[in-house]
Amino acid sequence: MANKVEVKELLDAGVHFGHLTRRWNPNMAPYIYMERNGIHIINLYKSAAKMQEAGDALAKIAASGRKILFVATKKQAKEIVAEQAEKANMPYITERWPGGMLTNFVTIRKAVKKMASIDRMKKDGTFNSLSKKERLQVDRLRAKLEKNLGSISDMSRLPAALFVVDTTREHIAIKEAHKLNIPIFAMVDTNSDPREVDYLIPSNDDASKSISKVVSYVADSIVEGLSERKSEKTTKKKDEKASKEEKSDKAPKEKKEKKAEVPSKDAEDKKAMKEAKKDVKLESKSETLDKAKASNEEE
Repeated sequence: MANKVEVKELLDAGVHFGHLTRRWNPNMAPYIYMERNGIHIINLYKSAAKMQEAGDALAKIAASGRKILFVATKKQAKEIVAEQAEKANMPYITERWPGGMLTNFVTIRKAVKKMASIDRMKKDGTFNSLSKKERLQVDRLRAKLEKNLGSISDMSRLPAALFVVDTTREHIAIKEAHKLNIPIFAMVDTNSDPREVDYLIPSNDDASKSISKVVSYVADSIVEGLSERKSEKTTKKKDEKASKEEKSDKAPKEKKEKKAEVPSKDAEDKKAMKEAKKDVKLESKSETLDKAKASNEEE
């Protein structure tokens, strides 16, 4: 279970500051506490509850062994998201969103493989056999691919969920996730539509302090889910080892019991066993009566 969220900490981080009232989205009304100096103030108690809910859900996804893709291309969120995603060992996009990143994932994987093939060229010496101009072109291509796709190089399949900072800015990523039914977790400000996401966190998505507070909490929840998965694996291995040892302990006893069942080699025992195996001929009723009469006459 994710850690408890303190409302005072959210207040200190400025999570409650929304956008100007004239730029609001009416669907965010349930999460707005009041209006002050022409700015909407977000209800931090609802933000805390939604953070807790999102954290629990993300921890479960991480515990299942699936990936969560972080998306944040705005300037004030880039470094924070990259740092926290790396801490949680999750892929992230902090540069331009590559069109078709999800809906055309096969092509994106080809680009990632191209990057890997350039690395192989440098290792096996093929790169040095190219002309100076070709080497320069390859280096530029490698740098471009690294900038846009370097963080997702280990992502071999579609992510299980998306975590987005500013849904209005990342609308293409949101649409692609909708097409593939990928659940969306997001920081949603007062100018965004909360209906576009599955798990929203009403919060200020412009201030770096606010972004850092929310994203670090999310990353900690994912790390917690991963550690839970690790401990489950360790427990499972121990149980398997214990069951194997138990079976090996039982095996010699069974062998001993089988040895005890072997027939005796004594001559008398063999003779008795031989006679016991012979077919017994049953007498008829008349034969039995005749024998009885004969024994009576003898007496």
